[in-house]
Amino acid sequence: MKRWQRRCWLTVMLGLAMPAVRASADDWPQFRGPYRDNISRETGLLRKWPEGGPKVLWTIEACQGYSSPAIVGGRVYFNDYDEKTNTWLVRCLGLADGKEQWRFEEKRRIRPNHGITRTVPAVDARYVFSLDPKCVFHCLDAATGKELWRKKLAGKASVYNSKIPPWYNGQCPLIEQDRVVFAPGGDALMVALDKATGDEIWRTPNTEKRLLSHATVMPAVLGGVKQYLWCTLKGPMGVRAEDGKVLWAHARKFNIAVAPSPLPIGDDRVFMTSGYEAGSIMLRIRKDGDTFSPEVIFDWKDAEWNSEIHTPILFEGHMFAVGRKKRGLLTCLDLDGKTAWTSQGNAAFGMGSYMLADGLLFILEGKTGMLRLLDANTSEYRELDHAQVLHGHDVWGPIALSNGKMVLRDMTKMVCIEVGMGK
Repeated sequence: MKRWQRRCWLTVMLGLAMPAVRASADDWPQFRGPYRDNISRETGLLRKWPEGGPKVLWTIEACQGYSSPAIVGGRVYFNDYDEKTNTWLVRCLGLADGKEQWRFEEKRRIRPNHGITRTVPAVDARYVFSLDPKCVFHCLDAATGKELWRKKLAGKASVYNSKIPPWYNGQCPLIEQDRVVFAPGGDALMVALDKATGDEIWRTPNTEKRLLSHATVMPAVLGGVKQYLWCTLKGPMGVRAEDGKVLWAHARKFNIAVAPSPLPIGDDRVFMTSGYEAGSIMLRIRKDGDTFSPEVIFDWKDAEWNSEIHTPILFEGHMFAVGRKKRGLLTCLDLDGKTAWTSQGNAAFGMGSYMLADGLLFILEGKTGMLRLLDANTSEYRELDHAQVLHGHDVWGPIALSNGKMVLRDMTKMVCIEVGMGK
């Protein structure tokens, strides 16, 4: 077993990246993958691409936006919209050929608001969970696309009296063995629902009236207790997974919108970053008996470092992220907040997305659609290859990988490329 694989496995064993749903090693069932760490466990990926770039398996047109897919059992599931007919869509494609298997359709007027779609569905062998731009939560049959149940979060006759955030909803559901978890804001800070019925397993009262943010709920084990982490404009918090009780919260002002999610990094620490001059913060969550309390390790202003959209990747005792002091630089940070290296002088990535697999870092230039392949090391920026796989602007949507096939998108197009050995 390779050194990086051993460390990834140790991370799992420590509970820092907890399996959220039973899936094969090659599935990518939700936002940031099966362990919510944005690291694929696939091996045997190409370290040098053919001349002209990776083989393109298929390309499809998509509605303007950032919604990227989940991949389960050789099927690609993603949120979409038909602007000609004003129809909200969840689509299912074959991973091998891109052919549509089914689509869920609902007539709904959703005007462009810096794109329309934003989120990644959460999928297992039976269910597809989709939280749409205007905060309706859909449970669909994974085989047919038939809607099984729904929850309206915002507006008239809503369940939680949530408020649709600026630029529409950007939160992605978290799926686990028996439940699906998300944070509505409104009358409930966070909820866990039974996957089959939509019945509440628990709800967390929203005593501080926190509003729905674009951040996504993240699983963690802190002080030996499984928790769900979330962040709003008022700061990050931890909720006990067993019953939804708020265990701790740290009051810190974030500005305008919070897109990245809280990142558990080991030793009971949590890293949180955001854009709009919010900077970043590292907390240690102390446990004393049944009481949890956050302790600030460091608190950076915007000029020191932040990531505007994407949550960093934890790997080999470091964090990889596109952020700044200078906007758009890929940065490798140690866990004390020191910069190991940046991509300055080599490449700038704007707000492009990235993922890690087989000791490789795949990263998109957010303005051009250029995909760069790096050796994921903590000593230097080391590029192995690059290829022009997309051409649109705002290439911000997350990347998904399954069975050596990588699915990426720009503002209006989705493409599947071969980055494995063609299995």
